[in-house]
Amino acid sequence: MAAPAHQIGALPWRRREGALEVLLVTSRETRRWVIPKGWPMIGRSDPEAAATEAWEEAGVKGMIGPVPIGGFTYEKRLKDDSHRACRVKVYPLEVTAEREDWPEADERERRWMDAAAAAAAVAEPELAGLIAAFDPD
Repeated sequence: MAAPAHQIGALPWRRREGALEVLLVTSRETRRWVIPKGWPMIGRSDPEAAATEAWEEAGVKGMIGPVPIGGFTYEKRLKDDSHRACRVKVYPLEVTAEREDWPEADERERRWMDAAAAAAAVAEPELAGLIAAFDPD
């Protein structure tokens, strides 16, 4: 069995009237709720790549944390319908700007949720635990 492939992801967050909210997006294929994530990028650090994924997949920009808050493993379905285990390092992204038009706007839905609702919405137990435990303070 091959070691899991390395991916990076962003956990976009904000405070709204003092309450913590996180932003989830739908996956393109299965329409599951996920965080923006993808492959490392040549010439960019993992946090920079995570911030790029947040822009492309969710239309948000902000301050990316330099240290991952944790990680999770999931099964990625590949184009040939095979599966590959991926380990995602998750970086917190404090959202300072949100656009109505972004690169994947036609392919994804996005939704702000409180942490408990977001944790309940994702399918991956490790990711749910990360979201539920996340405290930016």
